[in-house]
Amino acid sequence: MKKQVCVIGLGRFGATLSHELYQSGHDVLAIDIDEAKIQDQLDRATYAVRADATNEAILKELDVSEYDVCIVSLGSENIQSSILVSVILKSMGVPFIIARAANELHGATLERVGVDRVVYPESESARRTAHVGFDAGVIDYMPIVPDFGISKLRPPEGMLGHTLEETGLAGTGDRHGISVLAIRRGRTSFLHPAKDEEIKAGDVLIVAATNEHLGKISEIANHLEPISSDQRTQRHV
Repeated sequence: MKKQVCVIGLGRFGATLSHELYQSGHDVLAIDIDEAKIQDQLDRATYAVRADATNEAILKELDVSEYDVCIVSLGSENIQSSILVSVILKSMGVPFIIARAANELHGATLERVGVDRVVYPESESARRTAHVGFDAGVIDYMPIVPDFGISKLRPPEGMLGHTLEETGLAGTGDRHGISVLAIRRGRTSFLHPAKDEEIKAGDVLIVAATNEHLGKISEIANHLEPISSDQRTQRHV
């Protein structure tokens, strides 16, 4: 559903966020005190305004309180301003406030002043990079709780032609501790795939697993009996 979103702070994180929201069809008001950043955002947001967001009168002039969501994306060099802006937005009655935190103390302070959701983009990016960079085949990773997350990955070569049951990845109680939530095949996605679903070249698996279990996916594939292209063809005859 289309929403009105105010993004305050147009550093790399804020500018990217503003543009993504705008591209997704939301009405976006982008605010920064730096004129150059506003010029860069003119065709990447519904409105781009140069303003000091620590000034409550200016935020009232811009009717920021009428927006559905306000995102405070000021960088780590502006922690004090980040907290002050969040306090002002809360006092103005903004329905939902998201704020970027530079560290745990900053995040805890934002929560205390009433921010609805605190995000840690640097930490989250580091976790994602660690998995995408070092776990073979992993395209993307989203942490859920410490040491457990949802990953998007390309199945190892050794799994191709095998069914989920044969690989040991079928059902919630699979023997490897990895649960396949979905398979994306081209433009089609299969949610909760059947145990006899065959893994094919080009498939992308969406799996839930501990970090330890996820790291063993290549090892699991290496222990499977190879299936030749002729055998794959015979299966479908």
